[in-house]
Amino acid sequence: MQAVLKAPRQGGNQWKRLPKMALRLFNTRTRSVEEFIPRDPAGKKVGIYCCGPTVHNYAHIGNFRTFVFADLLRRYLGFRGYEVRHVMNITDVEDKIIGAARASGITAQEHTLRYEKAFFEDFNALKCLPPDESPRATEFIEPIVELIGKLVDRGLAYRATDGSVYFSIEKYRKAGHQYGQLVNLNFDQMRVGERVSADEYDKESFADFALWKAQVPDDGSVTWPSPWGSGRPGWHIECSAMSMRLLGASFDMHLGGEDLVFPHHEDEIAQSEGAGLQEPGQPFVKYWVHASHLLVEGKKMSKSLGNFYTLRDLQAKGFDGREIRYVLLSANYRASLNFTLESLNGARTALARLDECLGKLEELRGGETAPAPDLLDAFRQAMDDDLNISAAWGCVFDWVREANRRLSENAVSPEQASAWLAAWAGIDSVLGIGVKRDSEAPAEIVALLEARQAARKARDFQRADAIRDELKAAGWVIEDTPKGPRPKRI
Repeated sequence: MQAVLKAPRQGGNQWKRLPKMALRLFNTRTRSVEEFIPRDPAGKKVGIYCCGPTVHNYAHIGNFRTFVFADLLRRYLGFRGYEVRHVMNITDVEDKIIGAARASGITAQEHTLRYEKAFFEDFNALKCLPPDESPRATEFIEPIVELIGKLVDRGLAYRATDGSVYFSIEKYRKAGHQYGQLVNLNFDQMRVGERVSADEYDKESFADFALWKAQVPDDGSVTWPSPWGSGRPGWHIECSAMSMRLLGASFDMHLGGEDLVFPHHEDEIAQSEGAGLQEPGQPFVKYWVHASHLLVEGKKMSKSLGNFYTLRDLQAKGFDGREIRYVLLSANYRASLNFTLESLNGARTALARLDECLGKLEELRGGETAPAPDLLDAFRQAMDDDLNISAAWGCVFDWVREANRRLSENAVSPEQASAWLAAWAGIDSVLGIGVKRDSEAPAEIVALLEARQAARKARDFQRADAIRDELKAAGWVIEDTPKGPRPKRI
């Protein structure tokens, strides 16, 4: 593995200056892998919207698979030199939220703020970059009402006898629009003309869905005024209003889990394009990118099966956010991921190998130099192929194997170590794994190390061996480094 060692380093993020191939992603809308071409005429700016959490309870690891995938894609676009604007909404008004708050005897806002805070604590523990915007649905009631009004004015939405406003799929189709851009629908076998007031409904059917839900007694104080009477927004309209207000009527990329493809994302397209806000010939969203399901121990998560985990459940078992993130990034986003406790133990072992190699290279580091281009190129080639994370990790651990071999042969120069570490910094700006630093050895351990060194210098090898055994019993070993011996946790 050769590196360019003497190329001058001219500022940071030098990996962005390497020759670019094309990033290709699977677009759910076209059912094909496509070259990513931003809408921005200059090819620099990218707008991304990701459906965020519904803050009625703690998010589970299935939810976090989607959020970590979104973070990976956002980071990789940044690595490739794009200026990314990342919006992730917070659904803080919805059927389950109102029910949970009522059952708890607190206001809906008190309930949602509690779980929103918990979500971002978990989000940060998984090393996800904060979105540029995290809009709450309750803060966008005015744009939501305005968007519903446009749909009513265009004849695609109607007020029912109870005061709720529904989107008419039949009128949308008669106006020349396609309902079923993300999924193939058989309209002859579906229940045309029925209404669905619930925020979530049978994914095997389709029906007119609620844009504005008239106030009912169970809603309590969760209500706002509108031209159609007091009520609250339906779930689908929230994302359309927030995304278009913050990213424009047309934007580059919409992300989410595959469970949202239908009806949620299909309904987003219908109400967004039905409002007629896009330029002629332009879609609401150019690329729809969805993450596949997460299984636990080979089965769908279920509390009754005992395989339902929040991040906090796994942390209570002794695993940290870094290890959990590694597992969530261990398979391609379009492949089902089987999450197991054994895989977390494997993550701990793999990360320890990586950390040990990086630590040894840090000991050798000698000044600044250009990143090793071969390592960066191999990583980028893998990621350009529809975010082939398995191949990308293969590149990383092939490099670790090669670096360890050369380190064992004392065949790594300070310049080479610096080049590799600079390349790793670029790669880790995408993976978001970081380096786990061993805590400083306690004073008593340092004192034992110094005593052992003194015994060896005095050729009292029996005493030196006894101290070595004492250190091992305390959970430490002595590691020889170019800068002398140091204690290392076992």
